[in-house]
Amino acid sequence: MIVRAREDLPQCVDMRDVQGFRRNAQAVASHVCRVREHRWVNARYKYLRLEADADLADVTRPGQFYQLKCPVTDASQPFLLRPMSVYGTGPGAGGIQFLYNVTGTGTQALSELRVGDTLPIVGPLGNTFTVQPAFRRILLVARGVGLATLAPVVRAAASAGTNIVAVMSARAPADLMRDEFLGDVAADVHCVYDSDGSSSVDRVETLVRRLLTEQPADAVYTCGSQRLLMLLQRVLGDFPAVLGEVAMEQRMACGMGVCLSCVRLFEVDSGKQFLRVCRDGPVFAIRDVVGEVHYG
Repeated sequence: MIVRAREDLPQCVDMRDVQGFRRNAQAVASHVCRVREHRWVNARYKYLRLEADADLADVTRPGQFYQLKCPVTDASQPFLLRPMSVYGTGPGAGGIQFLYNVTGTGTQALSELRVGDTLPIVGPLGNTFTVQPAFRRILLVARGVGLATLAPVVRAAASAGTNIVAVMSARAPADLMRDEFLGDVAADVHCVYDSDGSSSVDRVETLVRRLLTEQPADAVYTCGSQRLLMLLQRVLGDFPAVLGEVAMEQRMACGMGVCLSCVRLFEVDSGKQFLRVCRDGPVFAIRDVVGEVHYG
């Protein structure tokens, strides 16, 4: 079943559409998908592959997300849809893949889905990463479930023949998911961990600065960690020619910009402005992000 988004509803003007960030709002729809594969990747993360009757592979872009209606169980009664970044598409036109961390009520209920069950989803939502075929080298800095968000960037860059450098951060080697992130894509990979102290901010900053100096990159992408985001913002101040983009993680309710629950502060036209992560993002320029705002 496909339900198209209303085209007669008022639309917000999004300056990021003008600045080069892309979105395909005309493709947003509701889909009742079938669960084709669902398994644990490690002790914390699960892989979920769905299949819809629509061509999701053709309309879904790196960085976009879907809203998933988590099932209601005896133990869990999630009310709101859960936003989830796209990990991949296929096989086949209707295939859509997610990689998620089982942490709360919604994802716990989601984790109990079985092959053959159905799951309603809405999307694709949000804008996309800028991945240009002309890029010669890119650097990805990711931690935890942020690896899932950046995985489509890896595949898009690899298909264009772009060289890929990756800094992958995790609590311990068992949590890294290197194979899930890169697949069979060749990359220059640097792994850092909490367990041995190599993921400390100072050590990662030194590593990133060295990589950008020794192997100049056209673009840097990140997702999954506020401290990595702030680290890259500092580093990119010394590399003004490098494009920097981040997929922001924020709690959402509607996922379409109506409820205003996911606002963050950004630098816009030399001033500060609150923007909706779901509607104005989730991809933003790293340099535009203002640090966490505390009220009271």
